[in-house]
Amino acid sequence: MCGILAVFGCVDNSQVKRSRIIELSRRLRHRGPDWSGLHCYEDCYLAHQRLAIVDPASGDQPLYNEDKTVIVTVNGEIYNHKALRESLKNHQFRTGSDCEVIAHLYEEHGEGFVNMLDGMFSFVLLDTRDKSFIAARDAIGITPLYIGWGLDGSVWFASEMKALSDDCERFMSFLPGHIYSSKTGEIRRWYNPPWYSEEIPSTPYDPLVLRRAFEKAVIKRLMTDVPFGVLLSGGLDSSLVAAVASRYLVDSEAACQWGSQLHTFCVGLKGSPDLKAAREVADYLHTRHHEFHFTVQEGIDALEEVIYHIETYDVTTIRASTPMFLMSRKIKSLGVKMVLSGEGSDEIFGGYLYFHKAPNKEEFHHETCRKIKALHLYDCLRANKSTSAWGLEARVPFLDKDFIDVAMSIDPEWKMIQPDLKRIEKWVLRHAFDDDQNPYLPKHILYRQKEQFSDGVGYSWIDGLKDHANQQVTDAMLMKASYIYPENTPTTKEAYYYRTIFEKFFPKNAARSTVPGGPSVACSTAKALEWDASWSKNPDPSGRAALGVHADAYEDSKP
Repeated sequence: MCGILAVFGCVDNSQVKRSRIIELSRRLRHRGPDWSGLHCYEDCYLAHQRLAIVDPASGDQPLYNEDKTVIVTVNGEIYNHKALRESLKNHQFRTGSDCEVIAHLYEEHGEGFVNMLDGMFSFVLLDTRDKSFIAARDAIGITPLYIGWGLDGSVWFASEMKALSDDCERFMSFLPGHIYSSKTGEIRRWYNPPWYSEEIPSTPYDPLVLRRAFEKAVIKRLMTDVPFGVLLSGGLDSSLVAAVASRYLVDSEAACQWGSQLHTFCVGLKGSPDLKAAREVADYLHTRHHEFHFTVQEGIDALEEVIYHIETYDVTTIRASTPMFLMSRKIKSLGVKMVLSGEGSDEIFGGYLYFHKAPNKEEFHHETCRKIKALHLYDCLRANKSTSAWGLEARVPFLDKDFIDVAMSIDPEWKMIQPDLKRIEKWVLRHAFDDDQNPYLPKHILYRQKEQFSDGVGYSWIDGLKDHANQQVTDAMLMKASYIYPENTPTTKEAYYYRTIFEKFFPKNAARSTVPGGPSVACSTAKALEWDASWSKNPDPSGRAALGVHADAYEDSKP
């Protein structure tokens, strides 16, 4: 990951303003500690903090077209850049950077080129020939991007809110799959897949088609010129990522540089479920496995820094981000700069506990669509910002555009949890990799029950957070929460505590509005209650509320 900051239409374009842009860009240096770049054109500024993953030697940004009339600053990876280069034979490339294709594609195709990109990205592009500019964000919102407006009429873009929150009167999260054009002043959606309309698909389930699509998604993410590994919790999703990466690593370009033994990483309290499960998977796959331990107190001590980096007060996100934040620092200390991670599978396949209560395939499908559309506010935000805090890049193969198209075209009847047919949650994915002849994983791992990440790192983690919050927030404080925080009012002491930390770093109304309506939205309590009113007895967003129901259903449907 990198950090980008762009400002257009500044009234003040003096040296003082340039210094201010550099100062604000420096707030993003954790995302890109390898190099800094700045391009100024009249009242326009494009700044970049680089994390060098592809072409570390010559791929510094901003990047340009041949005569430097088009300037672009990019955060992300373009996995199909070699194929795109082949289609741009009339253009001269200065670097080996995967992101340089963006400037030349714009020259060739205008603003309509974005859908040609296969990758995760946020970018801002300036065309000095008519002084127009565009900004775009990847389909799902894997990479973060914010847009803001200054009192002087300037338009701002940044990878993180902290780079524009002081200088913009208003700002908001830039929507995934959208593009902004200065020519119209509007933000429009460029990503329009069939599933986005939420019509019920009817394609029959083909396990081999699903498996091959996921293998392709993993393989293309092995594109790297730096050491890398896989985040392995021992659950289904991360285990499949590791299994596929390990199987195909030997034939990848990365193996020529870094060897064919895959490195895997796991974090947890000592004795946690994740550590045990991950070790079992690592032993089976023969990876070079690294276990990291933390204590509840170490996690609590890191909370302020975590909230500053991830820029949210959502309870479930903070619970899960803290172990990931601590693990990322350890991983970076080993010299690793890129990791593959398993985010997105639960949203696509209905893997969350409450999906057991889905009344029909229509409701099931609509909820998966809604969850995918909200990923940029939760799991994508967590995975990106927790790792980027230490200059580590996370790639997420389950959120590959082509893979999502395949997975979301399957008739949702196949995704439904049906114990009488021995179909547990995410059965279509498990079955796709259930290969007796050449097994990817042992069956007991392939059909292992889901564990919430914030629980999997150790059951005392959430309890420790609640106890700490109870010591910091009094009953009287929580009782008056609606007066202090009328928007997204916290309903628990833990939520109140996180909110106070967030407001210290980001006090503006615009900042708090970038966070959606609290933990109930993140864990879909509202939808769970709609499907089964008994869930109201357990409002905690950790997902523990349904473990009893979930475990019973799971036991009845094991293969």
